[in-house]
Amino acid sequence: MLPDVDLVIYKPTTCNIIGVISCKITLRERIAQTAYWKLKLASDPLTMHVKGYFITADEDGDLVKGMTNPTRNRIIVEHELDGTYALRHISESEKVKAFPKLIDDLRALVRKR
Repeated sequence: MLPDVDLVIYKPTTCNIIGVISCKITLRERIAQTAYWKLKLASDPLTMHVKGYFITADEDGDLVKGMTNPTRNRIIVEHELDGTYALRHISESEKVKAFPKLIDDLRALVRKR
């Protein structure tokens, strides 16, 4: 199974895949595709450990509103993905953050493995 992702995070010493990243300008239908691949990875014992991340410019503003009046896309990223990072000012949560926090989160992920 080869998911539609843009970047693969792996441990260089073992080549084990730790996570995958999808990058899109807007969420629209694209977030459903990313969530689909995360669910497919989670359903297989060989890939269930692989984390799924999403990076977006969020040009349609789905992440700005936060969880007080969430859009369908905001609900998907909060519940189906391991992390979402936006290139604009957004309402942050444990799983949805500003893009600069990506590097620290990836470092923490690699240290755990």
